[in-house]
Amino acid sequence: MQPEVERELIRKCRGGDARFYEPLVRAYEPQGLRVAMGMMGNPEDARDALQEAFVKAFQALPRFDTKRSFGPWFFQILRNQCRDQLRSRAARFRVEVVDDGLLDLQGDEGPGSSRRKRERAEARRLLWKALERIPEDQREVLVLKELEDFRYQEIASILDIPEGTVASRLFHARRALRDALLEMGVVYP
Repeated sequence: MQPEVERELIRKCRGGDARFYEPLVRAYEPQGLRVAMGMMGNPEDARDALQEAFVKAFQALPRFDTKRSFGPWFFQILRNQCRDQLRSRAARFRVEVVDDGLLDLQGDEGPGSSRRKRERAEARRLLWKALERIPEDQREVLVLKELEDFRYQEIASILDIPEGTVASRLFHARRALRDALLEMGVVYP
């Protein structure tokens, strides 16, 4: 969404017309759900965290600095919401059957597509099992960079850390993920 469009929607929301918040929700919901899924580990908790983050963001709109982009600000709220939920519920990162719509890995059609779908499903399952084994701060930086393809600057803004720390965490997170996969017996080229 264009920054000027976001600012206008936010201005109208601040003016008392809440219906202008819906386009912001629709714009950030798919990516927000994937980020929450990466942090929470299951669709139900991810949807709860996302919904609560949208509510908190709406309530905080009067304090939002319109010189900033809405996206990184919202994802920071979402990240904090996920962390709060994980702490308050004493939840542990659970790997459950993931709805293909959340983490679609672009399938092929045609001969052999059924086999490829099974292989991708197994790869997804192994990835989430490995992510379950690494620390939360490493998991979140991997989700933001590798699954959502945020730039280092955006990740730094979301996590409220310097860009150099993003690079360092990402380096260690990739190593931790590789080690977790190796411990699980997954060998890759």
